[in-house]
Amino acid sequence: MRIIITGGTGLIGKPLTAGLVSDGHEVIILSRNPADQAAKLPTGAKVHKWDGRSADGWGHLADGAGAIINLAGESIAGTGSLPSRWNDTRKQAIQESRIYAGLAVVEAVEAAGDKPKVVIQASAIGYYGQHTHDSVFSEDSPPGDDFMGQSCVIWEDSTASIAEMGVRRAVIRTGVVQTMAGGPLPFSVFQFKTFTGGRLGSGDQWMSWIHMQDEIAAIRFIMENDQASGAFNLTAPNPVTNKEFAKTLSRVLNRPGFFFVPESAMRLALGEIATLVVDGQRVLPNRLLELGFKLRYPDLFYALRDILA
Repeated sequence: MRIIITGGTGLIGKPLTAGLVSDGHEVIILSRNPADQAAKLPTGAKVHKWDGRSADGWGHLADGAGAIINLAGESIAGTGSLPSRWNDTRKQAIQESRIYAGLAVVEAVEAAGDKPKVVIQASAIGYYGQHTHDSVFSEDSPPGDDFMGQSCVIWEDSTASIAEMGVRRAVIRTGVVQTMAGGPLPFSVFQFKTFTGGRLGSGDQWMSWIHMQDEIAAIRFIMENDQASGAFNLTAPNPVTNKEFAKTLSRVLNRPGFFFVPESAMRLALGEIATLVVDGQRVLPNRLLELGFKLRYPDLFYALRDILA
């Protein structure tokens, strides 16, 4: 099967590509800098140039493709170990990168005589907004009205018209991916190993997480299941509070977790983006479970132990 991936060199794209290539699929990664990325990709993966805004130069690849997986978008948190402050310029870049990538995919699908079998559109559980309360969110819950919520709405809507072309379309709202390849876990591990680990703010904020192996398996499950269309939460069925996360990581690493960072300090240091740390949401993967997907790591302790062993 020919599978086209935008954002294929990112945190999720790399292991997804590796697994697909290993199973014999033809995987084509779209990149603005193909010469720089070719050597970093798994052996067998192909890289093709695109501008992130249109189907120019690559749209023909969508004709007869098995799947297009659209993971492209400017990083919400930035590229450092700590979140980078949001300003108007960064916010605009975050939203526009998602709009243009989605429109490029739509353009390619629209022009294809033999339409792709499925388009998988990335999103995030930030769709539900950042919250301090204990409400439980499912795929049927409405979007939040904050920057994260509205950015995810824009992201998802960028490819919405594909469903009207008779192409199966699924939206994956990913939680906090647990991996040492990137994301927040490496910094948390560093804190605990240097005896500065513990809760952040009140510690009552919810974190809906997923092991990277389950993230990749869920994407492939959705890609291969003809019944999978619409929105799916990609999270473990057992979200935890920040206090529970700190306690579990302390147990796995055998390090104390008595240190804590006041919410006021994080908001002062990080500005608006601190909401990603001090707020959260309690999200369940109802539709994924209803279709019969089984997570390998539904429990945080065993997930962290596998990653950090």
